[in-house]
Amino acid sequence: MLKVDDINVWYGSIHAIKGISFEVYEGEIVTLIGANGAGKSTTLNTISGLLHSKTGSVTFQGKNLARIPPHKVVEQGLAQVPEGRRVFLQMTVKENLEMGAYTMPAGGVQADLDMVYGLFPRLKERYRQVAGTLSGGEQQMLAMGRALMSHPKLLMLDEPSMGLAPILVEQIFEIIRNLHQHGSTILLVEQNAQAALSIADRGYVLETGKIVTTGTGAELLSSPAIKKAYLGG
Repeated sequence: MLKVDDINVWYGSIHAIKGISFEVYEGEIVTLIGANGAGKSTTLNTISGLLHSKTGSVTFQGKNLARIPPHKVVEQGLAQVPEGRRVFLQMTVKENLEMGAYTMPAGGVQADLDMVYGLFPRLKERYRQVAGTLSGGEQQMLAMGRALMSHPKLLMLDEPSMGLAPILVEQIFEIIRNLHQHGSTILLVEQNAQAALSIADRGYVLETGKIVTTGTGAELLSSPAIKKAYLGG
């Protein structure tokens, strides 16, 4: 479904991504793990068209995404839930969700709202509430629900557990599992390596802009080197 081939990304003189290549197949959960600053978010932002690679290509369902603006990338069926949630704080829950449907026909928006409310009952309870007054966990649910309004074929999640209490982290990962069981293909960027690898089909480990290890979620969870570096083992 997604093929990232030899991308190199710079921030000015800083070489942030160094020749990364990986693939995501339909129906998979694939995770990118690594320390802060390893290049995980930069990779997602490059796939989304927010940043551009000097080399290589990003191909989604056989189509090269080079020079396609970010809003057109969403129309192709690729949605990103950004790091830090980035909900529209002054707008209501319902208005935030409607913003996620801007690429969709207007006639189907109510059915899509009902779909999201079914996945996130808390959002239905608070649909009139201003997003800035929601808890961190509720804002994360809202950011995920907003992305789902565009009917993505591939959902990219950037640090969904960041800043959340452990019980909310469990909830968020349970929701990710649920989305996967309902047919979503997911690319997950996450510092919580234990949680990410426990639900992932496959994982890639990034260090200073390079992929240094890859394997199934189970293989990486049981690797002594990964345990030592990322799992406190």
